[in-house]
Amino acid sequence: MSVDEQSQLWQLSLSLPQLPETRIYIRLSKLARAVLISLTTATPNQVSAAKPMGSFVYALPNRQQGREPLSTVLFPHEPTLDLTTRLARLIARRAQLPTYVTNSMSFADDGMGDAVDDEMSVFGGVAEAVLERLDLQLMR
Repeated sequence: MSVDEQSQLWQLSLSLPQLPETRIYIRLSKLARAVLISLTTATPNQVSAAKPMGSFVYALPNRQQGREPLSTVLFPHEPTLDLTTRLARLIARRAQLPTYVTNSMSFADDGMGDAVDDEMSVFGGVAEAVLERLDLQLMR
């Protein structure tokens, strides 16, 4: 859905093989000078349940050291902070645009836990979906 000539908006939904009932919802906006990504999760039994805000991170390309984007945490929520920061930095580096990421995804009620493998599969799935919409490569 195109908002105007320089802005684009996508709303995506992903499922995870290890948690088929849980959906990851992504709202991706590519503006002329920035990218905005909002992430959340939902299951059929959580539809009306309130969720914490999650983390909010800003990242921008580093003009001196291209492989190391700069980032700052605007609102921290410890369970979501690492994934939010990594995603913001990845998108800022690939898109070469300032990137804002909000993340209120939670898998604690689904039995997924905080295992590194689980977080990496979520990160990989979200990053791949976002980069595909932005016409960018995951590995560069």
